[in-house]
Amino acid sequence: MDRKTTKGNVFKELGFTNEEAIALAMRVDLAVEIEKFIKRRKLTQAKAAEYFGVPQPKISKIVRGKVASFSIEYLVKMVAKAGKAPRISFATKQVA
Repeated sequence: MDRKTTKGNVFKELGFTNEEAIALAMRVDLAVEIEKFIKRRKLTQAKAAEYFGVPQPKISKIVRGKVASFSIEYLVKMVAKAGKAPRISFATKQVA
């Protein structure tokens, strides 16, 4: 398999628009924090679902990285429930 190192946002390199690539990357970052919390607490998906007050299939999607259907707000609320305070920072991008 030919591996390629990404230089920035992998979603952009996969052909998503810049705006969608940024949103997907944010969702992934949030999902990673949720997954870390679940692993740290050694929660089953069922127990994690109970903790977060969401259906178990949603936890399954999050830990499998299937986050495109989740709103950023939904994931932020879960991360906050996990005891984290997400912060947004802005970088200047070149406008075409």
